[in-house]
Amino acid sequence: MLYRFLSILAFLAVPLAAQTGSHSDLQGIWTNATLTPLQRPSQWANQPAVSDAEAKKFEQAQAKDLSQEDGASDGPLIAAAGSSGTGGYNALFIDRGSELARVDGVKRTSLVIDPPNGLMPPQTQEAKDRFAALMKTMMGKYDNVKDRPTSERCLIGFGSTSGPPMLPVLYNNDYQIVQTADAVMIMVEMVHDARIIRINGTHKPPEIRQWLGDSIGHWEGDTLVVDTTNFLAENAYMGFGSEKMHVIERLRRIDKNTILYRATVDDPGTFTRAWTIEYPFNATPGPVYEYACHEGNYAMPDILGGARKMESATATKK
Repeated sequence: MLYRFLSILAFLAVPLAAQTGSHSDLQGIWTNATLTPLQRPSQWANQPAVSDAEAKKFEQAQAKDLSQEDGASDGPLIAAAGSSGTGGYNALFIDRGSELARVDGVKRTSLVIDPPNGLMPPQTQEAKDRFAALMKTMMGKYDNVKDRPTSERCLIGFGSTSGPPMLPVLYNNDYQIVQTADAVMIMVEMVHDARIIRINGTHKPPEIRQWLGDSIGHWEGDTLVVDTTNFLAENAYMGFGSEKMHVIERLRRIDKNTILYRATVDDPGTFTRAWTIEYPFNATPGPVYEYACHEGNYAMPDILGGARKMESATATKK
């Protein structure tokens, strides 16, 4: 059904694209995979960009680290994925790209460009209290499917991959964009989330909340500007944000193989100031294959069933 829907949209987009005038044609399949971290590492403090030679040295070191971790169960990349001890995320599954992001001809050291130090602003006390309560509620709770995180339940991709803001994650960083005169659809490879951006639309009433927020767009010359509000708190910036979150994204086709993506996050319920990221989406061959998050849908019953078995074993010992 999903692919039939995409096929219809792609068919309609062909004649409608000609009606967009000077607007950019954003259609195609893109990847935002990059080795550039969200926040600037201390080794590059006060360095928004590095030379190609420095970048190549870093990129080669990253490739070597990944190769050495292949098949291991306790490497830092594997541990960061939350699978230490299982070997579930070997090199086959990790696809972060092979290079730092290049913008304006130079390799960037962080996706965050504002604040200028390349670091996200501090969290508010409200956010810290909310996160602590979330961890207390979620950790160790396997009584019900709804106790588990949304990404574990395969409702939404982890790490803000669907966005907004759309961020690169450990793997599955492909996006398909289909464009008509009235709407732009962004389908995300991870959990095949689909965002529908209504061109020249108006926001829905504030009581109507959506997983990916409510996105409306308009064109400023060749730049698509997307305004998103009405987030469900459960998914506002990976579940750590608030319903106050407001995101402005800008997508501009700078050449046949590149879209420059910029997003500003303003969430006074979570951060002490707004912050902005910028980096390229690069053209990549298709198609985008279906993503089976829980193949056969047996993972969640197994997780909860394992918890019941542990409880039964503990009760027997008593």
